[in-house]
Amino acid sequence: GQRDEGEEHRSLESFTFYLSEPLSKERVEAFSDGVYAIVATLLILDICEDNVPDPREVQEKFHGSLLEALSEYGPNYLAYFGSFVTIGLLWFVHHSLFLYVTKATRLMGLLNILSLAFIGGLPLAYQLTSEFAEKSHNEIEAIQVSCVITFFASIFQFAIWTTALLHEGETLHPFARYGGKEHAFMFAKLALYPCVSLGAFFLTCLLSEFSTAIFHLMQIVIPFAFLALRIFVRISLTVIKSVMSLSRRKVVLLEEEEACLSPTETLS
Repeated sequence: GQRDEGEEHRSLESFTFYLSEPLSKERVEAFSDGVYAIVATLLILDICEDNVPDPREVQEKFHGSLLEALSEYGPNYLAYFGSFVTIGLLWFVHHSLFLYVTKATRLMGLLNILSLAFIGGLPLAYQLTSEFAEKSHNEIEAIQVSCVITFFASIFQFAIWTTALLHEGETLHPFARYGGKEHAFMFAKLALYPCVSLGAFFLTCLLSEFSTAIFHLMQIVIPFAFLALRIFVRISLTVIKSVMSLSRRKVVLLEEEEACLSPTETLS
């Protein structure tokens, strides 16, 4: 049969692409978890393939001591743990973000894919910082590449939250909205990795002695910075609330005193 023009127009509208249209939050989380899991697995596969000593070398060079042989690969293992901590904390930030996102949009999904594209580059960052750990010039450049990858992986996560704030009434839980009790901590948590990676990048430009060992130790220390950040934000909010409550009490007391005074006393 023939279709009228109104029905055809409605069917075409369903195929139009609007960035503000809703997207399945569960699909976004499932796809993201899969990418994070694969990237984390690739790190340990690289360790098992390239950083295990040969039995003959252990016997001849290290007199049968496996621990001494493993110590030769110390920079590689440090690079692995630093990279794994980075992946784990970026996943934790992603989980915290979508815990408060009530409805995902297509723009948020696009930004999430861009973030995952750089997450997938973290095994490359691990390979660079482990392979060029002893060569000064290439060592600095390897750290800079790692900082760039981490920066863009985290800044797109921050962009997802910023996009959600534009329509916070529909897309965010009240706790994460502007003025909510988790708003300040979400801002600090999502801004931590972009600031740290950007700071490390500028340190490599200023300090010629900056090494991959220091860089990976910084990566491992960041979880403690998360805890310190949480405590600092909580203390700061408590202090601000107490100061504001004290100022309000003073205003109320002054108003009560003025109300108790007679008209002649208030004029004087």
